[in-house]
Amino acid sequence: MHRVLLFVAVVFFSMSSAFGADNRITDWSKQQMEELLGIYSDFHSNPELSFREEWTAARLAEQLKKIGAEVTTGVGRQGVVGVIKNGEGPVIMIRTDLDALPVIEATDLSYASKVKTKDPKGNDVGVMHACGHDIHITCQIGTARYLASHKDEWRGTVLLVGQPAEEVGGGAEAMLKAGLFTRFPKPAYALALHVDAALATGKVGFKAGYILANVDSVDIVMKGKGGHGAFPHTTIDPIVQAAHLVVDLQTLVSRENSPFEPAVVTVGSIHGGTKHNIIGDNCRLQLTVRSYSPEVREKLIEGIKRKAKAAAASAGAAEPTIELSDWTPATKNDADLVERVVPTFRRVLGEDNVIPVEPSMGGEDFSQYGLAGVPIFMFRLGSVNANRLQEMKKEGKTPPSLHSPFYYPDARETITTGVTAMTAAVIDLLKKN
Repeated sequence: MHRVLLFVAVVFFSMSSAFGADNRITDWSKQQMEELLGIYSDFHSNPELSFREEWTAARLAEQLKKIGAEVTTGVGRQGVVGVIKNGEGPVIMIRTDLDALPVIEATDLSYASKVKTKDPKGNDVGVMHACGHDIHITCQIGTARYLASHKDEWRGTVLLVGQPAEEVGGGAEAMLKAGLFTRFPKPAYALALHVDAALATGKVGFKAGYILANVDSVDIVMKGKGGHGAFPHTTIDPIVQAAHLVVDLQTLVSRENSPFEPAVVTVGSIHGGTKHNIIGDNCRLQLTVRSYSPEVREKLIEGIKRKAKAAAASAGAAEPTIELSDWTPATKNDADLVERVVPTFRRVLGEDNVIPVEPSMGGEDFSQYGLAGVPIFMFRLGSVNANRLQEMKKEGKTPPSLHSPFYYPDARETITTGVTAMTAAVIDLLKKN
């Protein structure tokens, strides 16, 4: 009987100690919050486009140096790598993205972005952190600060990665090619969080397996023979070819793909001709193509090429040009890592605040680290206060999505949850014993 009571007491003490340590993370985060909010608003007010994140990278590097991390900059152009070593143990990677979007901010925030610049094509654009990367950076800084100041709670190495150019899908690949996993300790696991515009603050969402899609950009030029609009029989009309193609492409999903395999083919842009009564020589189409499995991706791309060529052949036109670019592979969360980390989330946030989520057809180049042989887990971070979500629902509105000029997170609650969840996950993966 005494042994049973002793066992129960030990278990209770161990659980209480764990809960106490976890509560300390949240309490610590709240104590740090005013400074973290200042850091966040600074990043939000000074966004930079992909592969131009010079100020952002320098600011992150400065923050990581302050806590004693070994910091290297310029990894994959604007990439930042910070290393915190704390004895023998596994290596855990925490990744944040750095770049913003060419969006003119339309929020009423006092620290709203007023930045204007030219995009790579020379167009005048606004710049905004409309995808929450400023939250991601701040959560990484908060997590790094806790880990650096509480080394008695963990053993091993933490690899802090600030990645450029997530929005154009090239930053992760650039950092890997620059030696991320050869110049620096290769991680046993890689973690990342991403804000969710429809999930309430205080909550995180998880899913094992595919959570984000393959993303391919496809450019097609249908070729014709120009002439007078009054004499179409003397021409080969590329716009008619394009019209047939737009409709025919939809059958790739509705008639050639299994209904149990997610797939999307969207024609986002079509441009042809110059004047009412002129039939031009070509018509350009721009497509985004989404899938999960490599097999479906390959089948969709093959089908697009086949149908574009068929549309041209049916009109007696020259073969179209078809170019693929900006491939981002599907993000597949490692099932074992998810199973290991989710109980930690439930312990520190509460059962009701850790919820399974549906996969998305959006894309993320965090997937590249998984393809490089590291088990990955990206979880979703609730970013809009539940009361604000409820008010929108009452008014019949949907929350502004990510990439919207009207999207903004409720930063205080979002950062608190993000730092708590990420820090607890890292500590549990790097337990002293």
